[in-house]
Amino acid sequence: MTALTAEAKRTAQAWIDENLTELTEWHTHIWELAEPAWREYRSQQWYVARLREEGFDVEDGSAGMPTAFSATWSNGDGPTLLTYAEYDAVPGNSQAATTSETPREGLSRFAAGHTDPHSVLGISTLAGVLATKHAMTVHGIGGTLKYTGEPAEKMHGSKVVHGLRGYYDDADAIVSFHPFYMLPLCNTARWDTQCGAYYSKVYSFICDEPETWQLSSADPNSPIPASHSAARAPGANVALMQMYTASRTMLDSMLPATGGWSFSDAILSDGQATADNLPQRIARIQFSWRTPDIEMAEHILTILDRNAQAAAMMAHCAAEDRWIARSRPGRTNHVMSETLYANLEEVGAPSYGPEAIGVAQEIQRSLGREATPKPFLAETEQLISPQEAERLLREHMPAWQRNWTSDDYVEMSHYAPLVRFYVSRPALQPVPGEGPYPAWVMNALGGIPETIAPTIVTAGKTVSGTFLDLLTKPETLKAAQQEFAQRVAAEPMPALLPVDFEPPIDLPWPDYSGAAEHRHW
Repeated sequence: MTALTAEAKRTAQAWIDENLTELTEWHTHIWELAEPAWREYRSQQWYVARLREEGFDVEDGSAGMPTAFSATWSNGDGPTLLTYAEYDAVPGNSQAATTSETPREGLSRFAAGHTDPHSVLGISTLAGVLATKHAMTVHGIGGTLKYTGEPAEKMHGSKVVHGLRGYYDDADAIVSFHPFYMLPLCNTARWDTQCGAYYSKVYSFICDEPETWQLSSADPNSPIPASHSAARAPGANVALMQMYTASRTMLDSMLPATGGWSFSDAILSDGQATADNLPQRIARIQFSWRTPDIEMAEHILTILDRNAQAAAMMAHCAAEDRWIARSRPGRTNHVMSETLYANLEEVGAPSYGPEAIGVAQEIQRSLGREATPKPFLAETEQLISPQEAERLLREHMPAWQRNWTSDDYVEMSHYAPLVRFYVSRPALQPVPGEGPYPAWVMNALGGIPETIAPTIVTAGKTVSGTFLDLLTKPETLKAAQQEFAQRVAAEPMPALLPVDFEPPIDLPWPDYSGAAEHRHW
């Protein structure tokens, strides 16, 4: 490490330590907003305003996505380095930042809440970017920092769109962070096994002419197209149910029961009448599937498309489909992984002090459990090398399987050398014989300042250290780019959606109503 690099890293780390109280307050604000996918208006506006105050040039609503942004700051000639914020929350997971199970004040328990939490993902990378900017200014280091706002990660929403529109084309390297606890990927970077393919589609069933279902039943004396006693089309809900049951029934015929693939669904609600006897005009269902590779994803797609046409015919409906996401598996980069993990080692794993331990013990007592002296999962305060995490991960996978689970950072990995790294978010150590803690516990720990601050510190310092290495060591960046070029040449993998793909922002996604104290689900 050069003297300049070492001194710049100390400057960046000191900035994070000095500003930790404010960073934690920023996190609390985003965590409390907890806006769901494609509807993160206030979270996005906070980032836009904050970045402009910090001297960034910000495009508000980048790539035609109202809750996305793209921000840049330059200190002269040098590499362009990119990282990003996410800020979407998950419907049905409202939890207050308390030590007992309760929704956030004034909201239904079915409102959205941060589960991963993406709130700390964004504030941690923002901490890293602002610390790097400070160090670049103090030490006269040239280069450009690029910071994008990525909505709807839970749907793989924005990154494919930003990529198709060229927002990553000027990046020389990308750092991708996520708070994590799923062993063995805790306080480490990915090595060979990246996330796999992710496809998501909404199928809409539309019953525009229910009166033509059975013309002979029409009452000739009725002044309306069909009387209340006439036989009419089953309606869109029937088509949706046929689609749902057929697709769920056929899971065993989609792919072999191996390889870690998954299939999920959600029903979107709009255009429905009340409990009248009129046929339902429209019904929508979203299917999303995660597979190790594109070929497997395409097999599922063929079956779903066929099922949609059959369900529509049965219920006298038209079927329409719309892509939500179609993501490629990720590209690995060993140079980037080694560079980042060296910085993570220098920073050290998160450490939970007396205040955080006190919070965790209070949660244990609220559940009627005995408070333990070391309540946090041991691995949350330990590092594991990328190579060792890879070895342990492979023990649970078939030999042929190259990728595991999914996340939309994979799209970014096709534009520049990228490292994906994880820093633990707070999780409690299970007590033998008592089973796992309920889901609300981890959600609450993600919003309590004393327990989430260690994640911000560790991740922020790791981002800034990695950026400063790439800015001051041209040989490291060159090696990462050479590896990237070699991997692209060995396995070309073009984008799966057209350049003019429009983000599905207009569909009836879950959202809040009202504002401020009148906000409700």
